Amino acid sequence: MNITLVILYSYLLGSIPFGLIYTKIAGLGDVRNIGSGNIGATNVLRTGNKQVAAYTLLSDVAKGSIAVLITNKFFSEYSLLSFLIVYLGHIFPVWLKFKGGKGVATFIGGILITNYILGLVFLITWGVIAKIFKISSLSAIIAFIITLVITFVFYDFNLTLLMFFFTIFSIYTHRDNIKRIISGDESKIKTK
Repeated sequence: MNITLVILYSYLLGSIPFGLIYTKIAGLGDVRNIGSGNIGATNVLRTGNKQVAAYTLLSDVAKGSIAVLITNKFFSEYSLLSFLIVYLGHIFPVWLKFKGGKGVATFIGGILITNYILGLVFLITWGVIAKIFKISSLSAIIAFIITLVITFVFYDFNLTLLMFFFTIFSIYTHRDNIKRIISGDESKIKTK
């Protein structure tokens, strides 16, 4: 019974499409018709509204953190499962015919609660790569790989296995971005 409850609330939290909700409230239309068609903060930023993009980012991070915090408090034996399900909920939301975001922000929210050191490793790596290459997708992929290596070296098998899944799945969700990176067509982060 407990495991079903954990899966249910973790998935429902993860599946809230904040990017879509906020862009519609702000009168920016359907974010799925803009840029990459993704509901995440990076694509919301392509609307030109930094405030809405920031709200999306913070909300997507928060739902990852909240799911894991609730599970840690009441069903701690299922914490890693909750982390996985909230992440998958963002990527496959039932409300959007299972077509959601890439899960990076929700992953950050979950990893900061699960293991803040790994969360910092991810964020620092992302920041450094973004500063050098100015490509969000590349920064995320490299951050996942570096965090996986650190997890493998310093942490237990279960966390390493979960981090391996996140890394492989992130490469899968970024497959179109990878093609554009290789061809030189991937859009860059606008700093102005």
